Amino acid sequence: MVKIRQSVRVPPRLWRKNIKTSIKNALNELEGRTSKQKGTLLAVTKVHEVGEGKVLHGDGAVYFPTEYEALLFVPQLNEVVEGEVTEITEYGAFITVGPMTGLVHVSQISDDFFSFSKEGVLQGRESKKVLKVGDRVRARIISISHKSEPAKLGLTMRQPGLGKLEWLEEDDKDGKKG
Repeated sequence: MVKIRQSVRVPPRLWRKNIKTSIKNALNELEGRTSKQKGTLLAVTKVHEVGEGKVLHGDGAVYFPTEYEALLFVPQLNEVVEGEVTEITEYGAFITVGPMTGLVHVSQISDDFFSFSKEGVLQGRESKKVLKVGDRVRARIISISHKSEPAKLGLTMRQPGLGKLEWLEEDDKDGKKG
């Protein structure tokens, strides 16, 4: 949760009697957008202060200096995250982590060699472990690319305590570490 102070553009279609409601509606349209400096806006929870609005020449909207409270997702390098596998390809697994997507390359799944099977899953050569769409995983962020919106994450599961959650539970039962 952060407090943000910025100028908010409110187009005429969002004007209401209560200016805070108009501004909140304008900010709600920004949810899901990513800023390299601030992160991904998940939700605006409260509009605190609104200054006097200004109209810019050639733009029918009004710009209000505003302070508001928002929930942001700001991924950090080396942060451990949990997500769900949404797609499997021959080169890795795509994982949704909150509002973002990350890729775990096949070389970053585990120490075993994983290959793409005709069933559309990734399977370990020696361990026979399977990674498929819908699996829940724990991974570490190893890269963040802001070339697109939302940002893309590079992930690894090749460290102790990381991997498919079922594998981690099995290791706990067997007394293994990671």
